[in-house]
Amino acid sequence: MQHYPKHYCGVFGIYGHPNAAELTYYGLYALQHRGQESAGIATTDGNEFYLHRGMGLVPQIFGGDVLHSLIGSRGIGHTRYSTQGSSNIINSQPLMVDCFKGQIAIGHNGNLTNAAELREELEARGSIFQTTVDSEIILHLLAQPVRGGHESALVETVRRIEGAYSLVMLTENELIGVRDPHGFRPLSIGRMANGAWVLASETCAFDLIHAEFVRDVEPGEIVFIDDKGLRSLQAFPEQQRRAFCIFEYVYFARPDSTIANRNVYKVRVEMGRQLAREHPIEADIVVPVPDSGNCAALGYSLESGIPFEMAFVRNHYVGRSFLQPSQFIRDFAVRVKLNLIAELVRGKRVVIVDDSIVRGTTSRARVTSLKEAGAKEVHVVISCPPHRNPCVYGIDFPERSKLMAANYAHDEIRRYLSADTLGYLSEDGMVKSTGLPRESFCMACYNGDYPVKFDPSMTKHIIEHRRKRAGRLAAELDAEGRQQRLL
Repeated sequence: MQHYPKHYCGVFGIYGHPNAAELTYYGLYALQHRGQESAGIATTDGNEFYLHRGMGLVPQIFGGDVLHSLIGSRGIGHTRYSTQGSSNIINSQPLMVDCFKGQIAIGHNGNLTNAAELREELEARGSIFQTTVDSEIILHLLAQPVRGGHESALVETVRRIEGAYSLVMLTENELIGVRDPHGFRPLSIGRMANGAWVLASETCAFDLIHAEFVRDVEPGEIVFIDDKGLRSLQAFPEQQRRAFCIFEYVYFARPDSTIANRNVYKVRVEMGRQLAREHPIEADIVVPVPDSGNCAALGYSLESGIPFEMAFVRNHYVGRSFLQPSQFIRDFAVRVKLNLIAELVRGKRVVIVDDSIVRGTTSRARVTSLKEAGAKEVHVVISCPPHRNPCVYGIDFPERSKLMAANYAHDEIRRYLSADTLGYLSEDGMVKSTGLPRESFCMACYNGDYPVKFDPSMTKHIIEHRRKRAGRLAAELDAEGRQQRLL
């Protein structure tokens, strides 16, 4: 893949608990599905900041000694997925700076559509960037002198950045949460029994640490949490349009999370039911592609009356193939991720249910394995519409040239998959399944209606700039590592 870097991440924050680092660890553990490449935790006791970041999964990075060294009753954490070219420790988060306004740590989920212009402007004014991630732009903007206190600086900063962002920030005295005015990315508020406040990308993180869900951070809202409690302000009172990423309900969020008062599991089951209404098929069994197709397949089975069978068995020691940054690793994951129980499908007419078709190679491998195992017919149904457009708001959908549905007609895709039939859930059916109005969502990857406009020429320019810079950073890190080994 040649796109660069749009990452999808998980953020977590806690204020007012003596075991802040440990609880942040568990929060990140619950959000591991949102990024499997790097993670970090920053804490403070009000005087000093403590930071640890690493490459890999959360339990690989944070041992007991590391967590004990992260002192303080407040902290933030971040788990990251990156695209090709930016997979190194220097781009892991949280990022932390020490400026004339004090120490600040930040974790960011999303992607800024005006990052190119802002970065060029800041560099022209003398800013020196150490990473290739958008989060550093936010830190540089926060460090700029403005009239008023840090709240004014924060409001001015978020009104300058565009695109998708859910932020958790840590200062010496506050935990801060920010959500972009369109509400592309989720961010929720929770409360623990001891009174500690919690912020997280998904409510499943609250369940793990026994925190009670309070409410979602509203689009455009900034929440400040300190010893006096929680207060908030609306940085975009004029903003009307909402554009929550509907793909959260389709794929990204964990099924045990609740978003906008809708349980993700129930929404996905309803998507499967709606899929059965739109694409009724005479078949013997319904088979999900685990784990992302499980709920929709159950819904299809319940609505159609066709028996549900877990014919694919997932190897849970293999990460999400969609979330791997290298095509080589992604192809490897396709081969080892699922094993088929041939006896369940031999001689049967099979409906296979998946959440999406992006590049098509994974789905084709599933159909091939079913037919090689003796399935009489294989019918592919997908619990969302065809992806025809890249995402510029933080999901790693590639450029149009690599999106199957953007380049091939429906029947061409069916033939490529070797499927007997192929059916996608309609846009109306997908929206109806959520129980929310259409104007609540961003569906640009399906229909090309981008809520926040962007300049593709500037995006290509900054992509090349970042790719070169990422290469230099990687070379510097390699040289430093060799020098340390020599010493």
